[in-house]
Amino acid sequence: MVSPARRAAYETVLRVFEQEAYADRALPSAAANLDQRDRALAQRLAYGSIQRVRTLDHAIEELGRRPVRKLDPPVRAALRLGAYELGFMQTPRHAAVNEAVELVRSARLERAVAFTNAVLRRVADGIGPLLDSLPEGALKHSYPDWVEQVWTRDFGRETALALMRAQNEAPETVVRLIWGDPVGEPTEIPGAYRVERVDEQALAEGRIWPQSRASQLAGLVVGARQGDRTLDLCAAPGGKATQLEGDVTAVEKHPGRARELEENLLRLGASNVSVVCADALELAPELRDYDRALVDAPCSGLGVLASRPDLRWRAHPLPELQLDLLRAAADRVRPGGTIVYSVCTLNADENEAIVDAVGLAPEPLGEEWPRFAHPKRPEFLLTRPDLHETSGFFIARLRA
Repeated sequence: MVSPARRAAYETVLRVFEQEAYADRALPSAAANLDQRDRALAQRLAYGSIQRVRTLDHAIEELGRRPVRKLDPPVRAALRLGAYELGFMQTPRHAAVNEAVELVRSARLERAVAFTNAVLRRVADGIGPLLDSLPEGALKHSYPDWVEQVWTRDFGRETALALMRAQNEAPETVVRLIWGDPVGEPTEIPGAYRVERVDEQALAEGRIWPQSRASQLAGLVVGARQGDRTLDLCAAPGGKATQLEGDVTAVEKHPGRARELEENLLRLGASNVSVVCADALELAPELRDYDRALVDAPCSGLGVLASRPDLRWRAHPLPELQLDLLRAAADRVRPGGTIVYSVCTLNADENEAIVDAVGLAPEPLGEEWPRFAHPKRPEFLLTRPDLHETSGFFIARLRA
């Protein structure tokens, strides 16, 4: 009998790699009936297996002597889960092997049961020395080569390795206090509290909102106050939009995400925010002369890989779209207004290069927030998982 947590983790891993599901959506449905302890275990197993899949597949192929791509999907998922437990958790050998075998059996692949058992026994014998022997780099820490190359180019070899290590660790849990009594431990970001877990009742009541310190920093940098008109061009799910005071126009292109945005605004009591479901590059002409704009642009997400385990396998830079969005915002802001450009990535091609290309004068944010000043360009902010223990964000504020 397979444990409920492993079953949920297995279903998540299977859906992510075989059906292109998103881990943060596949896991909640797979673990819906589990108690808090089992949900936490299922998340650790699933997210860890997804993050480490490149390293796990290497171990399975080296020790099991069978190409992973040629395996039946249920066998592949079970082996990945078992290999993760053997290589990165303290699971007893017999439990990791037996549970993986039972997962294959429950998939009605009796012919693959003996194979799964044999491969995982070889993995159990050799995965420790194999992991120890891997040279520092993308294979050892389970990243695409291009991510290692970008970080090495932008930050140097040692920082690239530190970023890879940091984003294989579970991120801190931080919420923004909307109203009510403070929760958890206060942080250096006003309104941001570090908690053990998100209080689901407080979330449902709109008292808190899960949001990293770096993300909250981006919203604070906008500086929108009563009397301001602010345009948020990529607003869903609404975390930053609901930080803004004054009259806020929140734009979201996708109808489903726009509906989700409206629901979140209602829950958080953000009656000052109105939603426009439209392409930010094709807005109605009357949407103009704003005092401020926020462009929290789509990006490769290289700063949030710790919380989105599957993103490293599907991420790609989006510099053309980012530049178009920033230019669109500049066209909608009054002369002398400000535009905040923020992206949750650590890639100069999507960060400072975009701001340089648009040609607007940056305001010196590093003087306001010296702890987060960009090491090479102190007029910008750059939060880093390895230094600041939060998600990685680039933030610039520009004068129109």
